[in-house]
Amino acid sequence: MGNWRRVLVGVAVLLVVVSASADQRRTHDGDNKIALIDDCNPQDGNWAPVGCLQENGDVTAAEFNSLRFSPLSRSTVGHPSWRNDPSYVVVGEGKELRLENQGGRPHTFTEVADFGGGRVPPLNQGLDVAPECVLAPGAVDPTLVPPGTRKRLTATGVGLHKFQCCFHPWMRAAIRVTE
Repeated sequence: MGNWRRVLVGVAVLLVVVSASADQRRTHDGDNKIALIDDCNPQDGNWAPVGCLQENGDVTAAEFNSLRFSPLSRSTVGHPSWRNDPSYVVVGEGKELRLENQGGRPHTFTEVADFGGGRVPPLNQGLDVAPECVLAPGAVDPTLVPPGTRKRLTATGVGLHKFQCCFHPWMRAAIRVTE
């Protein structure tokens, strides 16, 4: 009798894990929102050059810099509170995606052929710069999402599309566009 109980508990746990992971990897066409998130501390005056433009946050510039790299890696790791949420979305072609910068720092949501570094050299250790992140001098980045702003994109082109922040290159997202 004890073995059957273990098998049933195992199956129940497996079902919960599978359903939870399925929910985490897709949004539904009615809620295609991606949040660009950071947790900068607005009281810390060391957030150069634009500061931290949010009311709440607890990550100082010193903490951010201490977590950019790991002694176990030769490349940028990045602070975990700088992220896209969700980082993987499945959406139908022609549907709208809503981006919202919920942090206090500027971010971009730039489509790239391959993930790579961005345009802030100290944040690119071990990464080649993604060509899509290079701007001509004086150019305005059309993929910029300033703090507290929203942007809308239309999902086009069936297949997998890769996006990254050109300031914080570990902020990545993959969007699978389906028919």
